[in-house]
Amino acid sequence: MQRESALELADLGQQLRVDAVRAAAAANSGHPTSSMSAADLAAVLLARHLRYDFAQPDHPGNDRLIFSKGHASPLLYAMYRAVGVVDDEQLLTFRRRDSLLEGHPTPRLPWVDVATGSLGQGLPVGVGMALAGKRLEQAPYRVWVLSGDSEMAEGSVWEAVEHAAYEHLDNLTLIIDVNRLGQRGPTRHGWDLDAYARRLQAFGWHTIEIDGHDVDAVDAAFAEAASTVAQPTAIIARTHKGRGVARVEDQEGQHGKPLPDADAAIEELGGPRFVRVEVTPPPTARPRRTADGGHLELPRFDLGDSVATRDAYGQALAALGSAREDVVALDGEVGDSTRTEFFAKDHPERYFECYIAEQQLVAAAVGFQTRGYLPFASTFAAFLTRAHDFVRMAAVSRADINLVGSHAGVSIGQDGPSQMGLEDLAMFRSVHGSTVLYPCDANQTAQLVAAMAELEGVRYLRTGRGEAPVIYGPDEEFRPGGSKVLRSTDQDRLTVVAAGVTVHEALRAGALLDREGIAVRIIDLYSVKPVDADTLRAAAEATGCLVTVEDHRVEGGIGDAVAEAFADGRPVPRLVRLGVRDMPASASPEEQLHLAGIDAESIAAAVRLLVERAVVR
Repeated sequence: MQRESALELADLGQQLRVDAVRAAAAANSGHPTSSMSAADLAAVLLARHLRYDFAQPDHPGNDRLIFSKGHASPLLYAMYRAVGVVDDEQLLTFRRRDSLLEGHPTPRLPWVDVATGSLGQGLPVGVGMALAGKRLEQAPYRVWVLSGDSEMAEGSVWEAVEHAAYEHLDNLTLIIDVNRLGQRGPTRHGWDLDAYARRLQAFGWHTIEIDGHDVDAVDAAFAEAASTVAQPTAIIARTHKGRGVARVEDQEGQHGKPLPDADAAIEELGGPRFVRVEVTPPPTARPRRTADGGHLELPRFDLGDSVATRDAYGQALAALGSAREDVVALDGEVGDSTRTEFFAKDHPERYFECYIAEQQLVAAAVGFQTRGYLPFASTFAAFLTRAHDFVRMAAVSRADINLVGSHAGVSIGQDGPSQMGLEDLAMFRSVHGSTVLYPCDANQTAQLVAAMAELEGVRYLRTGRGEAPVIYGPDEEFRPGGSKVLRSTDQDRLTVVAAGVTVHEALRAGALLDREGIAVRIIDLYSVKPVDADTLRAAAEATGCLVTVEDHRVEGGIGDAVAEAFADGRPVPRLVRLGVRDMPASASPEEQLHLAGIDAESIAAAVRLLVERAVVR
């Protein structure tokens, strides 16, 4: 099609509607009515404004299209049929086992950058992509995000709205499909387009209000968005859910269901069509940045020094940034605490301040990695829990991101429980394909930062606030999935398994017990996931009892990770878990560890009881 007429664009919209109905009918499930409302928007975008080479999904000049309203996947797959990358037979495999056309889009399809369907995530991720294009790549691609009106109630959307305006992301366009109806009934603002416009304008966006079924108006709006300078644009389109089929158009109770009579609906829409769209090719652009393989000089710390693991992290990240030009750092306005400030000083052009918006922080990291960058996103461990759904969806997206949580556990001291990350290990362990690392000293931290850069999936590093003794030399090696046996004799009565701050408490407890003739084995379980099952099993066989000690809730953390090493049917050793069970209050770090029962004295007391050598005091 060459410069399609309005009639041809409208006809393409009808084809997209028909194919959405057909796909949902074949699956006997799906969201055709949500697809039908946005079909004209999609038709105009595809035929006139999207610049994309479907034969080269990784072309650096390709525009990016995110279906934030991922439940409208039948529309997306209908678009793929229109450009010829999905055939009719494949379209009708929608939602079947082994089909790439899943109920909500995922990057199993090469033209899908990120998984969507958890509403309120498309725009935040799009902000990350747009930031990469504008500030790092200086690339000509645009980011188009199709959003539903219901998801505009999500707080994460407004984190993204503010961030996009602050960064003047004029390469970002939000298309809001205002079809008035959500899952159970009308949306908050219905068809009040001005309600959306006022809010977006207050944040600094350029807004355009249109009839989303008037293809000429849609065309003009997309052109205006592309020509707007220094502001992101929101196209607020009034549409009808189920457009074109009288039985379901603008009717409640039709969400998430195939149409009652698909054959009649297809006939009402004019029947199947076979329009093929020639999408505008992308402009020339530089190849995406890759690691240049420069020499990595990690910081080195002397044995016996006292260094906080967060300090080691910041220095190691800055060093990694010097060795690799694809590394970017993001922070949630706590860079002076997480120590990403070291990276910001050395590589300011690759440092991104996300302010107190943890959902946007993680989403931007996901966006950056789609562009070939290696993101490290940092904030307090406690605050990453706010972004759990974004972490979960990052795994669905097969995203490669590094997340770092500082100020973990009761050992942060006087700040109290609101600042203490006590659930983070459990959260990240539960994420599919994740790696969870918890170093205890500076050299170990530096080595693990370098190791994270070579891993896949969601990687989490837990760092501490207070200084800790350096117990490993700078040339010691640490692999994810490993551990270190710090003390071991043939006379060991039991094994203490610790990580992070409790490693040092365990070593002090071991010294106390030595004086009483009680030998204990001590394992530094710096890799919480994957866990070093072989070392744990060997220790269990030799000592018969494992005591886990963690500055974390007992649910889901190190104790559970150790227990799972014996979940294959082999004999399970006696397992005792020391961790945070009560609600902390303000106190010094030393007092906090003692009150939680995870300091050296408490560990030693537990060991005495377990070996039946308790002393009455």
